[in-house]
Amino acid sequence: MILWAFLLILVVFGGLLLRHFLIAPAPPPPAELQRQLRTITLYFAAADGSGLVAEAREITDCLAEEDCLKATVQALLDGPVGNLAAVLPPQATLRGVMVAGSELQIDFDRTLIDAHPGGSWSEILTVQSLADTVAVNFPHLRQIRILVEGAAIETLKGHVDLRQPIAPDFTLVLTAPAGAPPTTPTERPK
Repeated sequence: MILWAFLLILVVFGGLLLRHFLIAPAPPPPAELQRQLRTITLYFAAADGSGLVAEAREITDCLAEEDCLKATVQALLDGPVGNLAAVLPPQATLRGVMVAGSELQIDFDRTLIDAHPGGSWSEILTVQSLADTVAVNFPHLRQIRILVEGAAIETLKGHVDLRQPIAPDFTLVLTAPAGAPPTTPTERPK
């Protein structure tokens, strides 16, 4: 009787071991379910150019901060989806981003300057769009520095001083998003 009980235990244990090693693990979830979505806030110019307006956008697959930063700036370059105006020349190319303490350095190709329409208000909207977008989505980054071809620049077209890092300024935002101070623009084009 003891021998039969021992054999029965051996068969059950052996069956469990065999089942464990022979049955394939469950397949991973489909790629669509593995994607990470992140909602970001982008600032584009109002259709009439009177200030900045927030537009929500979802970006995918930004697991590392640098990837999220690149995707966020690239979304600004891609332009608005709604009835807003682009603040960056769509032909410009993002070369890279680099975090230096609480500052984000954003490196574009030369097209940023060459294709920019110029004018003081247009430059202000471009620079503040970048600074406000970064600050709202990455609160630990409190300033931006714009680089072209890896080098710091003095200005885009001669109106906005870019020799120092730029801090966000939500006074240009016409409708403030959650987390931003509710303000109205103090300076508008005539």
